[in-house]
Amino acid sequence: MFMHQHPPTIQPEKTLGIDQEHIMLSNLLQELALAHDYGRKHIVLDEARLNENPVDRLSRMIHHNFWDGLTRRIDADTIEVVCADPKDRSEKPVLRMYIPYDEDQQYEYYQNVADERKHLDLRVIRLPREITDEYVKSINDAPGLLALAMKEYTDHEGKKKLKGEPFVVPGGRFNEMYGWDSYFAALGLLVDKRLDLVKSMVENFAYQIKHYGKILNANRSYYLARSQPPFLTDMALKVYEELPASEERENKEWLRRVLKSAIKEYHTVWMAEPRLDKKTMLSRYHPGGIGIPPETEASHFIHIIEPFAQKHNVSVEEFDDLYNDGKVKEPELDEYFMHDRAVRESGHDTTYRFEKVCANLATIDLNSLLYKYEMDIADAIRDYLDDELEDFDGNKQTAEVWLERAKQRRVRIDKYLWNDKENLYFDYDTVKEKQATYESVTAYWALWAGCASAEQAAKLARHSLAKFEVIGGLISGTEASRGQISIERPNRQWDFPFGWAPHQMMAWVGFERYGMQDIARRLAYRWLFTITKSFVDFNGVVPEKFDVVGLTHKVEVEYGNVGTDFKFVPREGFGWMNASYQVGLSYLNVQMRRALGTCTNPDLLFEKQLLLQGKRQSKEEMDRAMHYRRKSEIAVHKLTEDGDLDGAVTRIVPENHPSHVDDKGFLMP
Repeated sequence: MFMHQHPPTIQPEKTLGIDQEHIMLSNLLQELALAHDYGRKHIVLDEARLNENPVDRLSRMIHHNFWDGLTRRIDADTIEVVCADPKDRSEKPVLRMYIPYDEDQQYEYYQNVADERKHLDLRVIRLPREITDEYVKSINDAPGLLALAMKEYTDHEGKKKLKGEPFVVPGGRFNEMYGWDSYFAALGLLVDKRLDLVKSMVENFAYQIKHYGKILNANRSYYLARSQPPFLTDMALKVYEELPASEERENKEWLRRVLKSAIKEYHTVWMAEPRLDKKTMLSRYHPGGIGIPPETEASHFIHIIEPFAQKHNVSVEEFDDLYNDGKVKEPELDEYFMHDRAVRESGHDTTYRFEKVCANLATIDLNSLLYKYEMDIADAIRDYLDDELEDFDGNKQTAEVWLERAKQRRVRIDKYLWNDKENLYFDYDTVKEKQATYESVTAYWALWAGCASAEQAAKLARHSLAKFEVIGGLISGTEASRGQISIERPNRQWDFPFGWAPHQMMAWVGFERYGMQDIARRLAYRWLFTITKSFVDFNGVVPEKFDVVGLTHKVEVEYGNVGTDFKFVPREGFGWMNASYQVGLSYLNVQMRRALGTCTNPDLLFEKQLLLQGKRQSKEEMDRAMHYRRKSEIAVHKLTEDGDLDGAVTRIVPENHPSHVDDKGFLMP
């Protein structure tokens, strides 16, 4: 039953991109769906909720609903849900918990869970002291969850018990804690004052480094040899700066403990071979591993495996077993999977930037992050820790040593990765000993880290930004770098025309750091426009990525688009997308936030700014920028009913409605 305090008069209000009637309908359906979730038969809604501004509504839902929907922890109360693995495709999946070899308390805890809850059929397995590539391969057929940090608490009977430190997963279908996803989610959590949750996530990362040797791609057994882009020092410092000043001594001890873990990770993961290239002394994504990555679908590599199976006169399935067991040797295939694992470690899986070459590349993104590690540790020693910090072996750390490391890395980044002719950073191929040519938006990570000079920053803004800035935000890479697309050469999700939240947020921070607040705000508005427009037009969708040229979440790539499968209302959005919205709003002034609420076209809002920018550009740069924007406009025309650039409205249709929806999402009679 739906009741309202005052009968609303629904009058379509055509603004720049929003029809108020459709906002009200979308809001109503979402409210009814949420009421159904909570089992309520009666709800009371007033006009304010029905007319709620989409910016306020989405931000409120992220703050009060989405984060809780994405939060997990691992302990007795949650293990049945959290252990479930959608990547485990065996006929009878088994719940398995892998426990570090020296974690006796946790081993006993989970063994008790298994004994007391026989119906779970939980297998508790102790990891060996040394985790080798061979061991990881040996348990590929027995996938399981890796333990994370736990903390003691006292229950209502005064008994000491354990519970898991919580964490946020990327999206609703995930149950494990991911590496760089967690950092970007943390940025939004901090905006929403969820400090304790972010601190717990830092604890889980420190635990991973201590027991598994690295921050993991995710805490599943098949990820034991693979890391992801490192953000721990920045994440820890952001938490430290928010901790209560009244507990200064405890806060400093906490920061020291976390930075010890970061120092271990720095030396044993990123500054050790094979990830370290000894000639350039720059780092690469280069994880260990043997055989075919087991978490992928069986069909994922068929086109790669088939020629080798035919060569050995066996089926693809038979060849998989022979190859994984080392009974056939194929060096060409070894190299392919070495690069494939590196792509997955980079977080950018997949992109033509890295195809068949990733493990050879000293990338601008990874080396910018490591420069930030070096500077963060130096700053923490000097500014927060009273020059008192040791590593796990008791070696005293000094700000001077870490500053020198940062200085040397910056020199190498300039030497190998900066291209003064192109006004852009590029990856460096350490095998071919030359720069790669792929133009990646991760070049702007150098601004985030602070390793660009003022002159380089100005060139990145003045000469290169137009290559990546489109109506809906920043594209991952340029169209020219991606190359031609065909049936044999399909789209990759980290290439043109797709935009991702991490790239947007890193660029905002970077431009702001170098005093270019106007650019940071403009880019933030573009991205939030894309999210808000999709949220309104497609009844609440908050996916993991967008086509920012075509202004749509409807993408055709290898892994689809997580976050689009829901009924009437999203329950958790997507982690780093949620965060980018909350963080992005902090960049907007009052006028921009109002414009966002009516989905004002970014190019209209920034018309004067773009004209001024155009005066600083060459004709070639202006033509290229207009080419991208024109493609965006054409795509929007295709998505609208009447060709109006201001709106692409999807009709909301109940599941059993006799009508149907066409391939563009419009209601057909």
